[in-house]
Amino acid sequence: MPDGHNLPEHERATSRQSLDTTGGDDMSTAKAERPGAGAKASPGSASPDQRQSAAMPSPFPPIAEYGFLSDCHTGALVAPDGAVDWLCVPRFDAPSVFGSLLDRGAGSFLLAPFSINVPASRHYEPGTNVLETTWQTPTGWVVVRDALTMGPRQGDDQVTPHTRPPADDDADHLLVRTATCIDGQAEIDLVCEPVFDYGRSSATWTLVDGSRHTADASGAGQTMRLQTDMELGIEGNRIRARHVLRKGERLYCALSWAPGLALPGNVEEASACLDATVRFWRGWLGSTRLPDHPLAEPVRRSALTVKGLTYMPTGATVAALTTSLPETPGGERNWDYRYTWIRDATFTLQALHYLDLDWEADEFMQFVADLEPVQDGALQIMYGIDGRRDLSESTRDDLSGYANARPVRVGNGAFDQRQNDVFGAVLDSILLQTRRSQRLPRRLWPIVQAQAECATRVWREPDQGIWEARGKPQHYVSSKLMCWVALDRAAKLAGIQGDPDLRAAWRATAEEIRADILTLGVSDRGVLRQHYETDALDASTLLAAMFGFLPGDDERMRNTVLAIADELTEHGFVLRYRTDETDDGLAGKEGTFLICSFWLVSGLAIIGEDQRARDLMGRLLHEASPLGLYAEELDADTGRHLGNFPQAFSHLALIEAAGALIVKELVEEFR
Repeated sequence: MPDGHNLPEHERATSRQSLDTTGGDDMSTAKAERPGAGAKASPGSASPDQRQSAAMPSPFPPIAEYGFLSDCHTGALVAPDGAVDWLCVPRFDAPSVFGSLLDRGAGSFLLAPFSINVPASRHYEPGTNVLETTWQTPTGWVVVRDALTMGPRQGDDQVTPHTRPPADDDADHLLVRTATCIDGQAEIDLVCEPVFDYGRSSATWTLVDGSRHTADASGAGQTMRLQTDMELGIEGNRIRARHVLRKGERLYCALSWAPGLALPGNVEEASACLDATVRFWRGWLGSTRLPDHPLAEPVRRSALTVKGLTYMPTGATVAALTTSLPETPGGERNWDYRYTWIRDATFTLQALHYLDLDWEADEFMQFVADLEPVQDGALQIMYGIDGRRDLSESTRDDLSGYANARPVRVGNGAFDQRQNDVFGAVLDSILLQTRRSQRLPRRLWPIVQAQAECATRVWREPDQGIWEARGKPQHYVSSKLMCWVALDRAAKLAGIQGDPDLRAAWRATAEEIRADILTLGVSDRGVLRQHYETDALDASTLLAAMFGFLPGDDERMRNTVLAIADELTEHGFVLRYRTDETDDGLAGKEGTFLICSFWLVSGLAIIGEDQRARDLMGRLLHEASPLGLYAEELDADTGRHLGNFPQAFSHLALIEAAGALIVKELVEEFR
């Protein structure tokens, strides 16, 4: 996408003065002073080679403090102060309309008691993605409910049309918020300031039919409608309302991008939308299979998060809700994760089948089956949630970035990289689905053949590896491993299909790959290498245990898991690799990767280190956000979450690790 113009100098000069002068992230600045459109945070003063602390004072809330809302078409992030700081309309990968997550002047939507920044408590209504925030003010108590609402489907969706069969419930294309005073009285503040197209286009507000209860915001070719039982006033590019709410009274506001800009007409209808959303999430969660176990609750929250990151119209799953949240504080490791990685496919299918969510598993598999391969028949490493192949990357240099981490990226330039692990992810997914349904769908067999042929052709070649390194291609062990997975699963699928010749051929190739890895991919001390030219460690070799490449009692497998546990960790949490030992084409250090730490839990359980596995799982659960969510990484020094949020891969790995521990305990009970 082409870059836009910078904002005029006089607008940039109105940047967040009150925050820049205090330099704090204690959220003490009054909401009335939230900045106008186009505000740009000043660049950090640290030198490029100086590592910025993840806990450095900043006007940006910590990543883990955000609450996640979803209607399975798009998602929102709600800051602790009651402001929606991230929302892309009408779908996950659309340009943001509220983008304060990436620039404090890029738009937000506040509903909270006036001048109060820190709530008394926040939690999800049990079994849902409906957020409830309780506020204490000097004069009273208020409860706010927030949701991207869902309810019974009303005909075909014209906003984000379905390619999959629609379900009985679907998105309303509404953000609904209610406030209830439960004691005393409190002055409620509403400030809605969308800035369209990633903070480039300020909203133009107009009252609808002269009403002070309904107003339209337009910009960048979009129009959204806000309705509330408070009286609205337009203040430049934002709209605002204030009202004193007394004990027992309620109010609402709702923002619509639905067909005809339909909205709930009063607080009763708004509450009914929220209640319908609660019923949807609890009904969906009720269809899952969860044991009565202490790990069940984090698995539930992870399941709700993964479902919330699913794009219902196609069955795709986004890797995360956000773009450009930094993996390195203040650094350049900032990527757009609002796409579907084929690598995630097998972990998604494993989690869905473990939870007995066969419908979602089939939807995702059908999305994969619809994808257009590249010229040689291989699937790309990632696709858009609508299946598009071109995810060309651009930067938004007019945005400050989260806590001055730049650049802000839209698109992902890794989409056309060659990563040889993709074949194994696809074929393991198809085998999982086939075993579950006891049949191999006709439309999937050509994909099996194409991916097996691609893996056979390229497994000897170097690639960019599972982590999409932007350095020189290498013979990564995890890529060879996933090619083995591809041919191993293809051979099994050929047996199901009834083709003994292909089964024998693919089995022979799988054994050839195994021999190559065990000859060239194992160091002198019996540990799987990162790639053939180094003895450096890489957490991706934990996949050898999880995909059954080596049994848990194999000395090389045990050596690898323990080496990663003892040498590739910071404060017990796992790094992908050490950046000073790996040519990934980027500068700076990165945090520990949560998915790798959950993989280590699984690996430790597989090699029989059960207590170490439980101990690490306990520590990881302790590091969840206050709402039970995970970003991509954890800064081990400060405990701050880093990277895009919430991260599907982290939650999928949590479900896998919890499943490994639960199953092991159940087996032990029956011995």
